[in-house]
Amino acid sequence: MGMSPSRLFELTTQLSGILRDLEETGIHIEIGDDFAKYRAYRSQQPDRGPIYPMFDVASSFVDRANGFWVCGFNSNREVIHTQAVRLLDLSGISLAAHLNDHRHKYITPDTTPDPDLTFYSGPEALHTITGKVCYQGDFWLRARGLGGPRSQGATSLLSRVLLQIMVEAWNPSFVFALVPKQLAAKGAHLRYGYCHCEPGQWLGPDKQITEEDYLIWMGANDMANLLARAPQNLQRAGSVSVVQPSTTSVDTESYSETRVNG
Repeated sequence: MGMSPSRLFELTTQLSGILRDLEETGIHIEIGDDFAKYRAYRSQQPDRGPIYPMFDVASSFVDRANGFWVCGFNSNREVIHTQAVRLLDLSGISLAAHLNDHRHKYITPDTTPDPDLTFYSGPEALHTITGKVCYQGDFWLRARGLGGPRSQGATSLLSRVLLQIMVEAWNPSFVFALVPKQLAAKGAHLRYGYCHCEPGQWLGPDKQITEEDYLIWMGANDMANLLARAPQNLQRAGSVSVVQPSTTSVDTESYSETRVNG
């Protein structure tokens, strides 16, 4: 059943306002579900690692039925932002089982001596997240220094665009992402719109910690509450707050550049 005309109008109005704000800060948004095109955009970024398997048509089955992406461009048509989402059918299994079965898609290359014997553990939510589940990943926003899009609050609006479309398209029971410990400790999950954040670790063949990723997630009610709130306004360059340096430093890495491959 499609959304009601009034809900469609509300969604269109909210998204158009967000896109207008992002345009004013120099980010032109493109949204698509052709992952061959997304792969081409990602290949234009030699300063980043390769695209992760979950969003790569060369290694995963991903199309409009189970994924879409959001890219941002500057006035020179250079890619300055990426993020993508996959819809996972975890009916009858937990996220813990999924990550065990597909760990090679989530482990950062060259972080463990043996990916076959490396597992993710820690968060209690791994055992309760199940059903129709979305995975948000490959989030990256080019730094611009003080007064740039990160410090103006663009991260929150960009994530909001994806989450809002995701909920209307698929109405998932859960959405999750994985963020490096150093970003989670600084509250990055809050800027992405997530209210739950749990410590997690990748444990190698000798039970050694090979990497520390935090699980951030939302349930259906959390997503509804997020989208019921009006989107935040971007700070304008002329009125940047004094907390800007810490905000900028938090986003110097994106969670996509680690485990957000899946």
